Amino acid sequence: MCISPLHLARHANMRTFCMDDSKEIQEVSVQQGRRLHGFALVSVIVALMLMLLVEALDQTIVGTAMPRIISSLHGFELYTWVVTAYLLASTVVVPLVGKLSDQFGRKGFVLAGMAIFLLGSALAGTAQNIEQLIIFRALQGIGSGMGIMLTSTLLADIFPPEERARWMTLYGVVYGFSSLVGPSVGGLITDHGPLLGSLIGEATRWRWIFYLNLPLGIVVLAALQLFLPANISERTSKTTGWAAMRSIDFKGALLAAGATICLLLGLTWAGDAALGWSAPLTMATLIAAFVLYILFFICERFAQEPLISLDLFRNQIFSAASALSLLQGMVWLSLGIYVPLFLQGVLGLSATAAGATITPATVISMASGTLAGLLVSIFNRYQLISIIGMLVMSIGVFLLWQMTPATSPLLAGMFMVIASLGLGVLFPIPTLAVQNSLPNTRLGAGTAASKYLGLLGPTLGVAIVGVVVNHSASSNPVKHLPTSPAEQQMLATALQYGFSAILIFSLLAVLASLFLKDVQLPGKLSAKEKERLAVPQETTITSKEANER
Repeated sequence: MCISPLHLARHANMRTFCMDDSKEIQEVSVQQGRRLHGFALVSVIVALMLMLLVEALDQTIVGTAMPRIISSLHGFELYTWVVTAYLLASTVVVPLVGKLSDQFGRKGFVLAGMAIFLLGSALAGTAQNIEQLIIFRALQGIGSGMGIMLTSTLLADIFPPEERARWMTLYGVVYGFSSLVGPSVGGLITDHGPLLGSLIGEATRWRWIFYLNLPLGIVVLAALQLFLPANISERTSKTTGWAAMRSIDFKGALLAAGATICLLLGLTWAGDAALGWSAPLTMATLIAAFVLYILFFICERFAQEPLISLDLFRNQIFSAASALSLLQGMVWLSLGIYVPLFLQGVLGLSATAAGATITPATVISMASGTLAGLLVSIFNRYQLISIIGMLVMSIGVFLLWQMTPATSPLLAGMFMVIASLGLGVLFPIPTLAVQNSLPNTRLGAGTAASKYLGLLGPTLGVAIVGVVVNHSASSNPVKHLPTSPAEQQMLATALQYGFSAILIFSLLAVLASLFLKDVQLPGKLSAKEKERLAVPQETTITSKEANER
């Protein structure tokens, strides 16, 4: 391991380590201590977690309220767009905000994101038709994408690398908790929310789902405005005004947004029974996505301040962690969609019974994520933990692949628990690995690129598995839950092909985890190594020489 004195001369708070085994240069932050303390630290952490809670909760809380919303606003043909609009908006905004927060600081963007989310919530609560609700959900998605991405980045700004694991674990637990309780909270509010005269009646209690965000969001805004320093992050741009605006890669942002929208629209339409993959509209949209992504990569290659620096992917840890983030999303949501379908359609369980069967798996995934974060913070190693987690996940998915109509619900639940035990390990690790492998000045762009892939993963996975299931059942398409043993067998066969696709995702995740090398964090270095970093000898270069170079 060697040290680059030129980088030391230019950046007093950074060190560059040469990884002898791969000949790669890894820049790792050696931020000394926390950047916030005492009551200010507690206030900011509570505010960030509360923001994450309400914004992550809105991803799942709407699901159980949708039947009541549709009966109130009508527009059943646009049912899925209430969720798709949120996903599209939150995914598109991530790369741009990540880069902007690196250039101009994070505080303004996190406050703006919370404000946009609250505006979208207030408007969604007043929606008079399904089209309005879709537009206002997209506005919510913009704010949510900004907030969820910047929460994890701000944790990396506040805490030095050796402390990040425990706080990213908290991030994963809060995010997982929101996913767990979201449907239940949505159902409770929809059925038992308070009446408010002519404004909220029996049929419109669902409006409280959006209105309850407002008081919590105002508390978050106040706490962050008062206690989050404007200079909490290291800006990469020293210019201001129009000069700073001209340096923004708006062309890349538009190409990335267009490509993402076309990709997600194409995948959404591909899963539509009325369109499918072969429809001209679907094919044209996916081809447009491919072309726009090619143009985006060309644009980023020559941009002065690229939205996503392609050289990030030369960093092995970043590439492996981003791949794991993508594959985790593909496995996670695919299991969340198709295991309940197996339980209800093949084993004949009710929706309530199916939910009760997979609830232990959700709890286990949160527990394993918490344990993984604690182990990383203690031993400062995440490669072995990731490999073990992905192997356990693959074993669980393999067992799910073997299910038949004769499988008992208890056994199916146990298989899901095994898969979730491994899956949960990845909740804190990919983001933590990305942040610990990059300098502070690139935390926003690096985290955003990884989160972008993480947001694409669920949609991509469900679309691919859906194509496999639909293709295997093409001779006898499933249009309703089976009511006879023959129909149950046909659905079980189709779903077995779908689980085989999920198993491939899992095995690819095992492969990616093999490339997730450990980074020796500065806080965990030996006394001898710390002395070498503090007093470089033969390789020392003066500030004058560094500036001349």
